[in-house]
Amino acid sequence: MEWKDYYKVLGLERGATEDEVKKAYRRLARKHHPDVSKAADASTRMQEINEASEVLRDPAKRAAYDSLGERGQYAETMRGGAAGAGGPGGFRPPPDWNPGFDFGDVDPADLGSHSDFFEALFGAARRGGARRAGAAAGGAAYSARGADRHARVVIGLEDAYTGATRSLSIGEPEMNAQGEVTMRERRLEVAIPKGVKAGQQIRLTGQGNPGVGGGPAGDLYLEIEFAPHPHYRVEGRDLYLSLPVAPWEAALGASVPVPTPSGTLDVTIPPGSKAGRKLRLKGRGIPGSSSTVAAGDFYAVLEVALPEAADEPARALYRRMAQELAFNPRQHLGV
Repeated sequence: MEWKDYYKVLGLERGATEDEVKKAYRRLARKHHPDVSKAADASTRMQEINEASEVLRDPAKRAAYDSLGERGQYAETMRGGAAGAGGPGGFRPPPDWNPGFDFGDVDPADLGSHSDFFEALFGAARRGGARRAGAAAGGAAYSARGADRHARVVIGLEDAYTGATRSLSIGEPEMNAQGEVTMRERRLEVAIPKGVKAGQQIRLTGQGNPGVGGGPAGDLYLEIEFAPHPHYRVEGRDLYLSLPVAPWEAALGASVPVPTPSGTLDVTIPPGSKAGRKLRLKGRGIPGSSSTVAAGDFYAVLEVALPEAADEPARALYRRMAQELAFNPRQHLGV
């Protein structure tokens, strides 16, 4: 049995809102319901749509489904082992799979009305509930590690130079006193270390989903993303800035101020510089994250900016340059 992408079934992105899920369900139901569609697979298609909607509209089921997908566990396969859990190449939840809730007294027959994939994921929660009930009656205790969580945190590029603190809000499923699964909000103060780069992950031990039966909590992995910057382009730890220079600065050479995230520096423009020339400021990129990781470099890429011929004196100056300078920018083209 293959991993079911419930988002793909409904034609949605992973960050879709509950309202978007509802709209997608209504749109697809009007098209694929067996009372409307004459397609041979209408009933199967409608079952997939119903199942995807059920999971994605329920905050607890969706959190559990997402946590398994984020961990990449859907890619686990049985290779050369005994058949089962979908057989060779099939899907199987990991041994520590903990959806973070159980189905309580749900009739097993109700679960059977779902696909084998749904049963493999959420049937485990019902069986886990039965094991916990058995433990309360004197049976063996059941415990499992909580699922890892993954999130993305957006920081300013300057934060990578100095470090920063961010306040994050994490939603997670929990069971209230009435046995109902609800979502609660948990806030975390996260220290962003100096020297982080885009795509780097920060691991917060024990800040993932809570464990079951006294099992340890999972971990929270934060992926760093830089907010778009109006001036700089980032490649790894290196930074690039398009630096406008006047024609006479490029032709004659000059010392010009260059803004960097760590402060403004005076940079020498060599005489005869052309557009596209890179001036390297060694070690002025994103700082190294440790003594063994070197800082990146900063590159100022020259861009020759032409003054506008906005008035008659400026136009007269351009006409004099055209007459007095023997300059043909297309000479290398042979024209």
